[in-house]
Amino acid sequence: MATYRRVVCSGVTDPLAPLLDLPGVADAVAAARDAVFQVHRHRVNLRGWATTAAEASVRAARASAALDGGPTAIPEDGTVSDPVLAGALRVAESLGVVFPTWQRAPLQALARLHVLAGADLGGELGRPRPAPGVSSRLDLLAQLVTGGTSVPGPLLVAVVHGELMSLAPFDTANGVVARAASRLASIATGVDPKSLAVPEVFCLRRQNDYASALHGFSTGDPDGITRWILFHCEALEAGAREARGIADAATT
Repeated sequence: MATYRRVVCSGVTDPLAPLLDLPGVADAVAAARDAVFQVHRHRVNLRGWATTAAEASVRAARASAALDGGPTAIPEDGTVSDPVLAGALRVAESLGVVFPTWQRAPLQALARLHVLAGADLGGELGRPRPAPGVSSRLDLLAQLVTGGTSVPGPLLVAVVHGELMSLAPFDTANGVVARAASRLASIATGVDPKSLAVPEVFCLRRQNDYASALHGFSTGDPDGITRWILFHCEALEAGAREARGIADAATT
């Protein structure tokens, strides 16, 4: 399946740099970066950011589970029986532990995320599908994540999210894994170092647009890739507003 690789030019120093030249992308990337930065400057988040991050993590997990067909509600007694929601919550709780592995060995991190996300779904865990192209595309993505590009963080995060969704490297739980990986990429690139934003809620509210934009990315067509990057940047801005709402609630 063709992806963003059809847009980048062979021989360029930075393989993702051409994506910045797509219409509207540079401005959208800058707006997303600034929106998330500003929520980190919220007076609550200057010292009490951990409270915002904890609530953001739960909201992100619930929305991510719902996007994969799970429920959003957590039972009052805290016992989660739905396998998709349970997996999403396990993944959310693990991101701090998995993050160092993501920085040095992202494919190992993805395997760990899949073990957590798919534990109750059956099938082989932590091992990508033996389909043609899966291994090579994962290797390329790992190279980008570990220093193979210097494009602004929101753009790399969009590529991580879009490529994992398009590739669907595992038999189950690909959506939960892809969205968790995008959160790790947001932390690693400095876009959202404290993981305060909740773009997953926007993706859930605009589920049809989310699916359509992802399809566009998967085609490798420049217009489709542009649509996905712009959608993802819009989700980051909306995720920053969600985080601001969490912080504002802490002051009332």
